[in-house]
Amino acid sequence: MTEETVDYTAEANLLIEEMNKQPDDVHEIQIRLRQKISMMRAEGLPIPENFIKLEAELDKALTVED
Repeated sequence: MTEETVDYTAEANLLIEEMNKQPDDVHEIQIRLRQKISMMRAEGLPIPENFIKLEAELDKALTVED
């Protein structure tokens, strides 16, 4: 794992913690998580499987809310 991947992973993990602490802000956290994933893809970094799963879970949760 490269240093860049570790940095993005740490940032995404902080977003996950925020989501757990502030469930009312899930939509904002989803936007920020998508930004991190997009940045990782743009830099050619591997996307951790748990981020992909979380993104799908957030999509599903927000679809149910709508």
